[in-house]
Amino acid sequence: MHATRQTPQALALFDFDGTLCRQDSFTGFIFYALNKRHILRRGVKILPQIQAYYRKRYPANQMRATLFYHMFKDQDAQHIQAIARDYAQTLIPKLDSQMLIRLKQHQQQGDDVALVSASLDVYLRPLCEYFHVDLICTQIQIQDGRFTGHYHSPDCSSLQKSLRVAARYDLNHYSHIYAYGNSEEDEALLNLATHPFMLGRDLTLPKLYVQSA
Repeated sequence: MHATRQTPQALALFDFDGTLCRQDSFTGFIFYALNKRHILRRGVKILPQIQAYYRKRYPANQMRATLFYHMFKDQDAQHIQAIARDYAQTLIPKLDSQMLIRLKQHQQQGDDVALVSASLDVYLRPLCEYFHVDLICTQIQIQDGRFTGHYHSPDCSSLQKSLRVAARYDLNHYSHIYAYGNSEEDEALLNLATHPFMLGRDLTLPKLYVQSA
């Protein structure tokens, strides 16, 4: 039998790229999983989109989907998943120490903790299993043992972050909701929070609540 909660727990929501991890894990995975010749050959085909993205004329969510399609379409899923598990381990030393300490503080308090990211489940899932946190992210579509190049779920950024969180959790259950992000793609996520924190804008982390006895 589960003990009845006397008071609502807190919910802590962490963006990944640029927040918990201070690098672009999505692009990093492309270069980790695929050989340079393949990347160059496929990259040339989408050079106009890449140039438009860097000129801020092509949205980041579309750029990620375009990159994923052209880089991973028809790739053997089992092979890439094995590489992704190795890649997840390489990300652990690159996590931001301050954010990782805060994540563990939430866990020690018994808070519900989730990673909410536009990056890919193929390498974020083993990372979340390692840290024992929930995962809400962009999911890859696999058919007949191969990546189709499409997503199984929408790119988990901007409004999708808040929608996916609200679908996963009963937010009315929590008296304290913490959200940690670093970009405009996290604004909708932070708008859910009673204690939002935007890296580069906010100077100090929000104070942790003290759980009633």
